[in-house]
Amino acid sequence: MTEQEYNPSEGMTTMRKWLPLVTVCLGTFMLLVDVTIVNVALPRMVSGLHASFGSVQWVVDAYALTLAALVLGAGSIADLAGHRAVYVAGLALFAVSSFACGIAPNTGVLVGARAVQGIGAAAMFATTFALINSNYAGRDRGTAFGLWGAVAGASAAVGPILGGLLTETISWRWIFFVNLPVSIVAIVLCLRVLKDAHAPRKGRVDVWGMATFTVAAAAATYALIRANEDGWSNGGTWVMLAASAVGLAVFVAIERVTDHAMLDLELLRRRSFVGVLVGGLLMTFAAFSAFTYTSIWLQSVLGLSPIEAGLTGLPLSAMAFAVSASIGRFLHGGNAARFIGLGLLFIGAGGLVGGVLVHGTATWTALVPGFLLIGIGVGLSTPTLGSAATAAVPPERGGMAAGAVNTMRQLGFAFGIAALGGVFTARANGVLAAHGVPSSATAARAVAGGQAPALLGLAPSRAARQATDAAIHASAVAGVQSALLATGAVGILAGVLVLILTRPATSTPEPTPEPTPEPAGNEIRPQQSLA
Repeated sequence: MTEQEYNPSEGMTTMRKWLPLVTVCLGTFMLLVDVTIVNVALPRMVSGLHASFGSVQWVVDAYALTLAALVLGAGSIADLAGHRAVYVAGLALFAVSSFACGIAPNTGVLVGARAVQGIGAAAMFATTFALINSNYAGRDRGTAFGLWGAVAGASAAVGPILGGLLTETISWRWIFFVNLPVSIVAIVLCLRVLKDAHAPRKGRVDVWGMATFTVAAAAATYALIRANEDGWSNGGTWVMLAASAVGLAVFVAIERVTDHAMLDLELLRRRSFVGVLVGGLLMTFAAFSAFTYTSIWLQSVLGLSPIEAGLTGLPLSAMAFAVSASIGRFLHGGNAARFIGLGLLFIGAGGLVGGVLVHGTATWTALVPGFLLIGIGVGLSTPTLGSAATAAVPPERGGMAAGAVNTMRQLGFAFGIAALGGVFTARANGVLAAHGVPSSATAARAVAGGQAPALLGLAPSRAARQATDAAIHASAVAGVQSALLATGAVGILAGVLVLILTRPATSTPEPTPEPTPEPAGNEIRPQQSLA
């Protein structure tokens, strides 16, 4: 079925025409907001659930990791069962697990429910591009992708704002309960207005590929988190790294021999496709991973309320939305992948600017210039990731390519949270040790976990409390500085790498004869010279 033959937007009223996009954007907004919405609520969760630093990280990472590990496999299942059916199932599972998160009595239940929430999010994310393609054609399709990119680009930054508002005015549990009415509205709209132009087909799911990839990703993330808590000399850390390497090797072996692979490894021979994957992985790492630690600094050290801490991200989300909405539809096709590299350079510059401006006496305003630059970069990068990935591969591999780049986006965030936790803790440990704080390594993990007020409560006297407060403030500032500078360096290096990988081929192609109308006779044109 060609694009000319299938144009579902013909004859629709303007409002009804865009209802399918609203339906898809509701799911996208929820699943991406839930990646970052818990950040500003972490201090309240720590005190309410008596959580450790490691478990706090897993509240964030359990969701991001499950989403990352399963989105590629969920795309394969959707090709078999139907994209709309899988999208509706994802919405329903997301709603049920959100309710479980909201009523969780302890950290273990919350982390488990967050993992299930990630499964529902993977089902939604894996079907997004296919559903937009099914419901729009031609120029409307370009507009739809541009608007979807604006929502996706702003969602991660909106998360802390919404999370702060709900945490301060009601309870941190409502950051999960709020998903219920939105999910219900999205399901009703999906059943009424969303079309699926691609019929389900017969085939098998790459179960072993999904399982081994999940093991590899989970083990790598767990190793990073354990290294933050126990150090790189801990034997368990290296056991998990080895398990990750083995899982990845087995995954590659399976994908090479199976006839229903969820990732065709031949696609990795395409330089431009690899560039897009690198961009997806490092864009979320550089743009959003530091939010967890800036939120902890803003609340635990500067004393901002959850909503005040969340509002500091408003410049980023507003800029990302404005850039994506204004230029997103012009970035599809051609060599749009180069805009991903440009966006990464802006993101890297924003991280470096933030790292320089955050200092001992800095307030939340020090984050604004860097956030504006990051917002520009996110606005440039986000709308083009999916379309650039599908443009870099054969048409029959388009869904697989979109799933692969979405997988890399979420892995980048999960790995970023874990890696920056190590950067923050190591820098804070050095500062606390220089201030003579006893058990500085343990204290550094407490600061990184949002437990600075608890440390102050342990001070035996007013003088000791003042000294501890000064040391905590200095260590938190140093930790945030290091985290921002690390994301800045990653963004700059990633931007350069993506621009190199996605540059046009430099080899001189054979000359192509100029197009001519069909000759009336057997006219023969002389071959052009190569000289």
